[in-house]
Amino acid sequence: MRVCRALLAALLFSLAVQAIAGRAQEAPLDAARRAYESTDYAEAIAILNEAAAKEPNNGEIQLLLTKAHLGVEQFNAAEKSGERAVAINPKNSEYHNWLGQAYGGKADHASMFTAYSLARKTRKEFETAVQLDDRNFDAAQHLVEFDCTAPSFVGGGEEKARPLIQKLLLLDASQGHYAAGNCRRLKKDFAAADAEFMKALESHPNSLDIIEEIAGYFANRGLAERVLSAADAAEAAAPADPRARFFRAMGWILQGEKLPDAEKILLNYIQAVPRHPTYPGPWAAHYWLGQLYEKQKNLAAARGEYGAALKLNAKYKRAQDALKQLGKS
Repeated sequence: MRVCRALLAALLFSLAVQAIAGRAQEAPLDAARRAYESTDYAEAIAILNEAAAKEPNNGEIQLLLTKAHLGVEQFNAAEKSGERAVAINPKNSEYHNWLGQAYGGKADHASMFTAYSLARKTRKEFETAVQLDDRNFDAAQHLVEFDCTAPSFVGGGEEKARPLIQKLLLLDASQGHYAAGNCRRLKKDFAAADAEFMKALESHPNSLDIIEEIAGYFANRGLAERVLSAADAAEAAAPADPRARFFRAMGWILQGEKLPDAEKILLNYIQAVPRHPTYPGPWAAHYWLGQLYEKQKNLAAARGEYGAALKLNAKYKRAQDALKQLGKS
């Protein structure tokens, strides 16, 4: 009996040690995810590099490293991490998706000759991701966008996008209509893009990411009512997501209505909404406050908001253009 008790105690102790060890191994990845999700990419990279040295065959570490490096436009490092992730698990659709994004980001900043090679690799990764998981909608949207923009000599071509768009329409109508609309947008067929994007919103999308893209598109077109339709879709899909209120503020500002309510939403967004890779940055909120103050003819306040946006993101073109326009007026 004592032997059995001793064995049981030893077993329980061993299980406890394993559980603690398991938590210890998970902790760095969890900490890195928290840093990444708050857009502290440098902190995430530092944690992940240390974790990768201890676990060189952990694909999830390499995947998050790829994302974090892309967050700070370190394309060479993103490429290396993405390739390591794929080498660890070639059957993981998401690994191929993010490696494609790394190649694409690097191609955008490469010489012409290098960009051609990277473009072909980009398409191959997106295509592989979709072949491995036809419900990897993010990869599918990247592939459609590539085919609708890239020339045939690097593997693109709108004719390649059409079958995938049809497949997306069967799998998820909102994704299919968004893909079709995005292709028409890229071809500057804006009337057709408008119609497809509205069909996407009417198809009860679950993805706040595509709703955000549609809201931004309609905002650029100055179509306030359609921006508000995107806000309605976002609230239906995820009532607690702060982007829905952000889109509503955009729509009201474009309308020139309910400006005090829009101002409250944007000020609260700046003060209370944590940063996240998928959320509009606080510089975007400052830009829209600038637009609001222009509607109120308060040009000094508008200029201050555009300046605040550029302090947070010096490359933010919308604020740059708005300041130039104010200077002209």
